[in-house]
Amino acid sequence: MDADYSRLQEVFGDRLRRQVSLARYTAARLGGPADALLIARDMADLTAAVRIAWEGRLPYRVLGGGANVLVADAGFRGLVIVNRADGVTFHEDGLIEAESGASLVALVRRCITRGLAGLEWAVSIPGTVGGAAINNAGAHGGDMAAVVRKVTALTPPGFVDYTGEEMAYGYRASRLKGSRDPYLVTAVTMQMAPGADPARLASQADVYVAHRKRTQPPGASLGSIFRNPPGDYAGRLIEAAGLKGASRGAVQISPVHANFFVNTGDGGAAADYLALIRLAQEEVRTQFGIWLEPEIELIGFDLAASGENSETV
Repeated sequence: MDADYSRLQEVFGDRLRRQVSLARYTAARLGGPADALLIARDMADLTAAVRIAWEGRLPYRVLGGGANVLVADAGFRGLVIVNRADGVTFHEDGLIEAESGASLVALVRRCITRGLAGLEWAVSIPGTVGGAAINNAGAHGGDMAAVVRKVTALTPPGFVDYTGEEMAYGYRASRLKGSRDPYLVTAVTMQMAPGADPARLASQADVYVAHRKRTQPPGASLGSIFRNPPGDYAGRLIEAAGLKGASRGAVQISPVHANFFVNTGDGGAAADYLALIRLAQEEVRTQFGIWLEPEIELIGFDLAASGENSETV
């Protein structure tokens, strides 16, 4: 039976759009249509839409920057909410409160201007603060676990605050990532070190940006596809398996960095992306006995129909 979007239509009017391609909302520029799509312009929009989805038992997904999601070519049978709630409050002691839809890169630049140290490592990481906090994003020896002091989430009973310790951070992991309980991260409180020299911070950020340009491919990609296994690197294993430069359709395992898959042009398909993910997993397991765990989320794929266990992707 088709989902009932009448309550959303009543609240948001023609801002609720039907059958909208999700390709423009993902970093890989791939993905079919969502049954319904809403741009949440602020926190009131975001929380209202999610609450209506919960009350109506509507299937839904919240997208931030779309940097770590692969949407199926068939799209998503449900509601997609694009999070644009991006308010940020700076306090004199270096404490920052950011709404979950705030751009991580933009926040880094604002911190640098204010002489707030602690987030420079994230200068080239696309996506939102909320997604970064859930996934414990990290680079250059830094990660969100080092700066997060509180994560505020909306749950069906109400708002809940998790301290940094309660987030139980690990490598690209947290208590919220993969949770089957409904929640919506609304805000993240972070502690920076005030009083730093903005010029020095900017110089360090430039070093990180230059490193990214040297070692990671340009173009439409989802960022790192796989988590690094203990004591090794996913990119090294994929390259050692002879897959660097391999392609399916217009999607290619990057010749620059094998843990990045790039949509090289017109005709790219999410199915090609998934085929390369499977190829890398199987070849690395066959040759080295290591199963690569994806860092990205798959949306709209019927994994059961293909005999796959959704927990492996």
